[in-house]
Amino acid sequence: MDLNADLGEGFGHWTLGDDSAVLKVVTSANVACGYHAGDADTMRAVCTQAAEAGVAVGAHVGYNDLAGFGRRFVDVAPDTLTNEVLAQLGALQAFARAAGTRVSYVKPHGALYNTLVRHEAQADAVVDAVRLFDPTLAVLGPPGAVWLKRASVAGLRVWHEAFADRAYTATGTLVPRNEPGAVLRDPAEIAARCVQLATEGWVRTTNGRPVHIAADSICVHGDTPNAAEIAKTVRKALESAGVAVSRVDSPLRHTRRAI
Repeated sequence: MDLNADLGEGFGHWTLGDDSAVLKVVTSANVACGYHAGDADTMRAVCTQAAEAGVAVGAHVGYNDLAGFGRRFVDVAPDTLTNEVLAQLGALQAFARAAGTRVSYVKPHGALYNTLVRHEAQADAVVDAVRLFDPTLAVLGPPGAVWLKRASVAGLRVWHEAFADRAYTATGTLVPRNEPGAVLRDPAEIAARCVQLATEGWVRTTNGRPVHIAADSICVHGDTPNAAEIAKTVRKALESAGVAVSRVDSPLRHTRRAI
């Protein structure tokens, strides 16, 4: 099982999360590319630390929405969205190369992540951007998402993701952040959920029933105040349960296709 985190989400004088501490634990880093968060200094710092730690670098692309942290839907034209994703990929790849590594995969952020579950035009736009930039890149997202299905048809590698610190609805979608209990905080509770997910393939939803999730990677949000502690607890619990924790781009890992 891969363990990923959303990192590099500061901007200018503002910092968000302890990237250095989280990078000592996770195996893949979703790095903000300057549109919802992140700047040149942050991108280079995270890429450098990721390369030193042997952590895979992923492009965490989002809407052009710094003020809203990329958590607001933007009704952007598909061609423009393709170009904006291309711009973000190009920026991060420059810093990854400077650090002696490369961008290995693409994961949308926030509102874009949620929108691509069903929005066909925007899904095609993001798939086009990845395909035009580098068709060897993998894409990371929730099982069943329209954009992963379109990516698979386009010949891209598809990796499925589950969330360590987010509650799930009965339909297998994330509970909206503005609802009570949407974000989980207790490291022990989160770690137990992750072990269950990795070993049995399901998590308990808000109505108490299980929902099946076949995941290649588990995400810990880097902006959660105790993200480093959560990541450490999750990794220790997974390894204690006999689950091998390895990079999502490891050649030894099984790659799933969206269905």
